[in-house]
Amino acid sequence: MRKVVEPLPTDLFLRGYSVIPTPQKVKVEEENIRFDGSWVYDAINIDENHIAIRTLLKDLKNFYSLELKSGSSRKKVIRLSVKAGTVKTGADPERDKQSYRLKITSKIIEITGNGDQGLFYGVQTFLQLLKPSSKGYLTLPKCTIEDWPTFQLRFIHWDTKQHQDRMETLKRYLDWAARFKINMIGFELEDKFEYPSHPVIGAPGAFTTEELQEIVDYGLERYIQVVPQIQAPAHFAYVLKHPEFKDLRADGNNYQACLCDERTYKLIFSMYDDVIKATKGVEYFFVSTDEVYYAGICKKCKRPYNPENRSLTWVKFVRRAHDFLVKRGRKVLIWAEYPLLPKHVSMLPPDIIDGVLGDDKEMIEEENKHGIRQLAYTPIQGSEFLFPNYFPLDGEDRLPERLKAAFKTISIDSWRGNVIGVYGAAWDDSGLHNETFWLGWATVAEYGWTPGTPPLEQTVVEFMKIYYGPNITGMVEIYRGLQKQARFFQRSWDRIVSRERGPAYGNSEGPGIGTTRYDLTLPRPALPTLPGLDFVPVYVGDYKKLVEEAREMAIENDALTYLILENIAKADRNRYNLEVLLSLAKFTAHHNKMIIRMKEIEDILAAAREAARKPDPEQAIKHLNAAYELASTIVEERRETFEFLKKVWEKSRYPKGREVDGKKFYHVLDDTKDHWADRRPDLTYLIAPEESIEIEQWMAELKTIIKKYSQSWGKARR
Repeated sequence: MRKVVEPLPTDLFLRGYSVIPTPQKVKVEEENIRFDGSWVYDAINIDENHIAIRTLLKDLKNFYSLELKSGSSRKKVIRLSVKAGTVKTGADPERDKQSYRLKITSKIIEITGNGDQGLFYGVQTFLQLLKPSSKGYLTLPKCTIEDWPTFQLRFIHWDTKQHQDRMETLKRYLDWAARFKINMIGFELEDKFEYPSHPVIGAPGAFTTEELQEIVDYGLERYIQVVPQIQAPAHFAYVLKHPEFKDLRADGNNYQACLCDERTYKLIFSMYDDVIKATKGVEYFFVSTDEVYYAGICKKCKRPYNPENRSLTWVKFVRRAHDFLVKRGRKVLIWAEYPLLPKHVSMLPPDIIDGVLGDDKEMIEEENKHGIRQLAYTPIQGSEFLFPNYFPLDGEDRLPERLKAAFKTISIDSWRGNVIGVYGAAWDDSGLHNETFWLGWATVAEYGWTPGTPPLEQTVVEFMKIYYGPNITGMVEIYRGLQKQARFFQRSWDRIVSRERGPAYGNSEGPGIGTTRYDLTLPRPALPTLPGLDFVPVYVGDYKKLVEEAREMAIENDALTYLILENIAKADRNRYNLEVLLSLAKFTAHHNKMIIRMKEIEDILAAAREAARKPDPEQAIKHLNAAYELASTIVEERRETFEFLKKVWEKSRYPKGREVDGKKFYHVLDDTKDHWADRRPDLTYLIAPEESIEIEQWMAELKTIIKKYSQSWGKARR
């Protein structure tokens, strides 16, 4: 383990300038310079169409309304060039070509890359350094920066299990990934690709070969490899759910394919070939071999099912996949984990890259000895609902702090292995919107470039300024507030044994273990009984405490919503991101109000009961009708809130579970996994817990009671 001294804020930051990731070497002077439209740019030995120049001009125009002209004037000129060896990095060639020098003086700004990629990164740093002054013009610090990455491969993860992004969304993601000097995307395609050899696998409207290649080419131009990541042979329900592949299921479950059937290899390798044809120019391929719980369990397997043979069966698959892909010019990444045994690491090809540097000391030692390199894997999100656990929260001590964990994994733990890069995972299991991941992705980008510096707090502040623009305020409070709202939403539900879904197949400990599935719900308010409108209240005891907390959360949500709305008006960039955050604030606000109103309904029913005892039937009926109307308010607000969220989310995504050209989405639950977002084919998984309360049914029953009570008093009066 590497010891990292608590980092201090950087000199650039203390001068009011922000850059993600922090450069390796910075010599900054006290003086600032003015930057405006009087500057020109000069491409020394590069084409005018170079992506570095196009990015420079485009971002200056879009972010600052500046349009620079080309020229070689000696006064106020930006000189862009590529010259090998400009920065003496001492690094391997792959990292060396990513290095650059940025020198800023009052009349000349020089951006020089050791390679084209380095020049592009130098432009990104220059653009981030631009700072609006109080006098209305932009300033830059006089400085000299020499910079290169510590880790060669800097991955962020795009998981598309539960959604499909629109083409323009993916291009915007690539633009922002490039700004943070990300150079690898783990694109977990699942069924969002057409797979021409097996069209049934692709979901309705899945990306075609041409569309995926368009995404890949857009990334390559920005020095990002969109690396296909294909889940197989486990997490394979997106394929095995189809009747066509039923006979390839391991032990009958659709989670994993049988590894003792040659047709499994033929199927998976044909999928690999399909994706390779759609990702030309990419050097890598991610063979996503994680959680292969049941390697060798299939009845077609001849060897006994035990830990030894389970590991050997896994190794056989990896070796065959590796050989297949290497022949097609790809470098192979895998998840080297369960069921692999450390003693079998030496049987793996040494040129593979392990995508997860885990905690198994023996496994790491064997990989190091065998020459296998690793990625420092850190999850930005796992099973959280609505919003990631970025920060520590009072009373939530057991929750992971994703940012702190990312810093530790990359800056400290990574030195245990022979690490070649980092991997910032953002799983789609719980269906979070990708816009909630950018703080985590930027944090991974930061420490993947310069591990151990700057302080985490500085990275957070710099991200807010760079991603939203310099005018925003209170964004850290917004993120903390949303996280708190999301955690209350998640833990406020009762977990009950599922009434709709049968037991799961099993877990990593074996079939039949951990099989119970659970649903989220809350009890309906009590219903009065005739003749006296008596009832036994539900929202008392523990539920009373839940209501009290909901009231506190509702107050905080009001303040949170105001902050988000204020920043929507202020933000210069990524205003859509704030729309997504607003949709989450509105969604959790409704949840808080729903809980409060169910208690208020019971308070109204208590008033109806007292009126009935007097007797004052007219007043009792008024109270009963008021309870009914309050329940209908819950239902109507649920509808309106969900429709607002759906409208916002579908600006960047296609409708979840959509039908395209007559092809319907084939929804079958994974046999082993219990993902929240997989409960339903569409976005209504978000409101499924509330719908399970069946407020509408409660309203129908109350309506019958009101009618009977009214009739009984009408007869008494006659």
